[in-house]
Amino acid sequence: MLKVTALFTEYKTGKGPAVKAAQDVTFEVPQGKLFTLLGPSGCGKTTTLRSIAGLEQPTAGDIEVEGQPVYSSGRGVFVPPNKRNFGMVFQSYAIWPHMNVLENAAFPLRVRRTGKSRKETDDKVMKVLAAVGLDHLAEREATKLSGGQQQRLALARALVMEPQLLLLDEPLSNLDAKLREKMRFELKRIQRELGLTTVYVTHDQGEALALSHQIAVMNEGRIVQIGGPRDIYERPRTKFVADFIGSTNFLDGKILAHDAATGLWQASTELGTFKVASDQTFNQGDKVAVSIRPEDVEVVEHEPASGDPSNVVKGIVDQSIFLGDVTDLKIKVGDYLMQVRAHPTVLSTIGNQAFLRMRPEKCVAIAAG
Repeated sequence: MLKVTALFTEYKTGKGPAVKAAQDVTFEVPQGKLFTLLGPSGCGKTTTLRSIAGLEQPTAGDIEVEGQPVYSSGRGVFVPPNKRNFGMVFQSYAIWPHMNVLENAAFPLRVRRTGKSRKETDDKVMKVLAAVGLDHLAEREATKLSGGQQQRLALARALVMEPQLLLLDEPLSNLDAKLREKMRFELKRIQRELGLTTVYVTHDQGEALALSHQIAVMNEGRIVQIGGPRDIYERPRTKFVADFIGSTNFLDGKILAHDAATGLWQASTELGTFKVASDQTFNQGDKVAVSIRPEDVEVVEHEPASGDPSNVVKGIVDQSIFLGDVTDLKIKVGDYLMQVRAHPTVLSTIGNQAFLRMRPEKCVAIAAG
């Protein structure tokens, strides 16, 4: 439905070289799916979104929606943003201060003159306001809403148009933690029920994992990996992706051999020889970083009596933080501190001996770079 090809967007600063905000950005979003651009501040995700919206003039590339170009450097096409039929919610609320909540949300429908009666329009708007939790504030002046409520109103105003494409830039950023979590479910439900093709920008990894059908992780203006939430989390292809998405342990290693029967690799690491998994191809002697998520480290008090002895190390509990549903541990193995996220029933007295067991398929080898 949305196709972005070889998109480049640069800014001239007046001093020095141009800022390369988006570089060779290419991706596709199927009809009815939610696609997230994820990355740290300054990585080019908002520039990419604004280029799709028509609020930025790219330097080169192509943007197509349902096979029709809205921007093409080669064909000289640039469709103005008001002609693209996209719903947009950015970090600034852009709320009309002289209108109440209902009229703010209904404004796009009133201007477009859809042919529906005022009651039909109001009924439609009220359903959207209910979905974002603002139906009980329909008559309130927009200026008397909190920041989070204004953000939800901006979302409602975009949704009432049932746009061809919905573009969201950090729409939940001003909400408190509990409301943000609730709105994730609501936003996902609304997107699914309306079948809205959506491009979502965020720096919040949890938000991206919870909402997305696919995620593009960006860094320094480029997409470094595209995949489903589980693929991105469990099979990162670079150290940047593994480190940016959640927490992880990195072990420096070197490839020793490959087992064709199991598809696993054998690698020497600073904690010993490990069996590891990877979607990448290596040669013997290649340097790798082995990524192991804290929740994938099993803690036991006694050395396992049977089974494969590989991927088992002995350490001492160095730190223990009880968080209610989990306990975060730091286990010292030699000079290395291993991060572990364990069930709170796991005995974790500081100074006690502990054995760590890691399943090979959860130890991901990434080419060192």
